[in-house]
Amino acid sequence: MTTYAIGDLQGCHEEFVSLLEHLDFDPRRDRVWLAGDLVNRGRGSLECLREVEALGEAARVVLGNHDLHLLGVARGKARTKHKDTLNAILEAPDRERLLDWLQSRPLVVREGETLMSHAGLPPRWSLDRGEALAGEVAERLAGEAAEAFLEGMYGNEPACWRDDLEGLDRLRVIVNTFTRMRFIDARGCLDFSAKEGADSAPPGFAPWFQYPRDDDPRLLFGHWAALQGETPGSRVRAEALDTGCVWGVALTALNLDTGERLCVPSRH
Repeated sequence: MTTYAIGDLQGCHEEFVSLLEHLDFDPRRDRVWLAGDLVNRGRGSLECLREVEALGEAARVVLGNHDLHLLGVARGKARTKHKDTLNAILEAPDRERLLDWLQSRPLVVREGETLMSHAGLPPRWSLDRGEALAGEVAERLAGEAAEAFLEGMYGNEPACWRDDLEGLDRLRVIVNTFTRMRFIDARGCLDFSAKEGADSAPPGFAPWFQYPRDDDPRLLFGHWAALQGETPGSRVRAEALDTGCVWGVALTALNLDTGERLCVPSRH
């Protein structure tokens, strides 16, 4: 059995199928971890959802910000944005089954000392702490208050985590950390203005992986296409998976056993 980790699909269905073929992936034997943002921007968002859902237990998926946005549009009161490519999902005959499946995905997956989330893990959160906080969001998504959460998850405030946060403020910081984090300051506060490479940090901020940790986990993340799979200046074992398929670059798979990276070029 081989386990692979693949970065943001964002509707790049043809490339996803091509990459699985390139890997000689067999769901009866192999496993794939997907770093979130299965949908949006690309033209095959519906097909990506169907393809991944059909893999069953062979696929482990975390929620990304675009996945949560789809749920917010479909089940909250959010509106689609002009660059969204979600209509095919919203109009599909199997939309409710696919949305139920997506809504049941976690913010993190973990095996031992390896953890994957869409955007990373801040240095002040241990693996256990990260799992526990992600579990709070999963519990809300599975409960009767899911719609209220999906309506209230949008926004940049609070930008800093505090243990005494409650309600939607608490859940919003957890979601933003796991799905939107790029640059943080020494206190762990999030910046949402800069989205380019690691050298574009605002004053007082740096990429989250350039801060040291007290432990030494293996952290897998997507979200940050501008990094092109690199983590310059990293002080932790962080491995970037998003190589910008939807932006015309490539879709990449990391062999978690050997560290080898395989990719297929974008067709966009």
